[in-house]
Amino acid sequence: MEYGLGYLRRKLAAKRSRVLTRYRYYDMKNQVQEVRGVIPEQFKGMTYALGWCAKAVDVLSDRLMFDGFDHDDFLLNEIFRLNNSDILFGSANLSALIASCSFLYIGRNADGYPAIQVIDGGSATGIIDPVTYMLSEGYAVLRRDENDKPTLEAYFRPGKTEYYENGKLVDVLTHKAPFALLVPVIYRPDAKRPFGHSRISRACMAVVQGVIRTMRRAEVSAEFYSFPQRYVLGLSEDAAPIIGDDKVKAVMSAFLDFRQDDKGGHPVVGQFDQQSMAPFTEQLRMFASVFAGETGLTPDDLGFSTDNPASSDAIRSSHEDLRLTARRAQRTFGVGYLNAGYLAACVRDDYAYQRKAFANTRLLWLPIFEPDAAGLASIGDAILKINQASEGFLGAKNIRTLTGLESDAQ
Repeated sequence: MEYGLGYLRRKLAAKRSRVLTRYRYYDMKNQVQEVRGVIPEQFKGMTYALGWCAKAVDVLSDRLMFDGFDHDDFLLNEIFRLNNSDILFGSANLSALIASCSFLYIGRNADGYPAIQVIDGGSATGIIDPVTYMLSEGYAVLRRDENDKPTLEAYFRPGKTEYYENGKLVDVLTHKAPFALLVPVIYRPDAKRPFGHSRISRACMAVVQGVIRTMRRAEVSAEFYSFPQRYVLGLSEDAAPIIGDDKVKAVMSAFLDFRQDDKGGHPVVGQFDQQSMAPFTEQLRMFASVFAGETGLTPDDLGFSTDNPASSDAIRSSHEDLRLTARRAQRTFGVGYLNAGYLAACVRDDYAYQRKAFANTRLLWLPIFEPDAAGLASIGDAILKINQASEGFLGAKNIRTLTGLESDAQ
């Protein structure tokens, strides 16, 4: 059963707004929902940029370092290397964390070699196979005009990719691949949501909204904190009121002169208790703790210093949730990269390989937390003892996975 191009266009239109919302939070361009009647009008135009959502995404994305394919019988490493793999994998990881999934679009260069391009989750969709996590049909917007209207679209099916410019079919790419040449790279998929979940969750967005509102209230209170309110008791009814610039001069003046009246009375000058900024600081610290718990970070990552970790082991221990999250992301992203390599090999060789032919191909990742000098010494001792117990058990590939170091031995 084919769903058709029209169905996929409507499906993408229904999901695109959610993806763009996540990108606004990542780019720190999100709007703040105000509490009406509380903030003075002159303060409502103030904007604040808070990078906590970007931090939550970047901290995880920067730790996902794909190191290539092992048992690479079909030369998949060469395909990705010729497609700028250093940029390709980083861009796909980042977009998938923001939008819950990104897509690898496979086409052909002028010489017929496969070309792989990253498309964000707000510009592509498809019908996913729940077993292979490849698409039986796919749709992507490859180019938009200045009004965000699609001008170049692609409709992907097994054996064929159709290109539409301004709604008209302009080109067809035929191939031997048994799936659509659009591969999803998914973050945290499950049975209910096969296209995954965004790293920028609803809880993260709600916390950011609360932080920005707190910062705005603190800004309003800072005006009273900088210039505390004063009062004068006992002024005669004939005294001229202080207006305009005279009010500012009175507030800023280091000396005020009030004379006695003919009966010897004089005004009494006082000051209201000065407002403290401490409640706002504590509220921001509370929000930082909530956000850190939601994302696996620590308050130190969000700018609230506690105790500085003394070693890489302490850093790893404080980020245990982040390490587990990164491990799961490596597994799910790896499925997408292997599927893309499989389909690219079909395009390159113009042959319909079976998916099980790639079952022995393994994905390699650099360590999530690079060990320091003390950590390297501990790992070295462990490797020595393990190899003494079972000779040759840990070789150059295992050591690179554990340490990120590459041997110079030939």
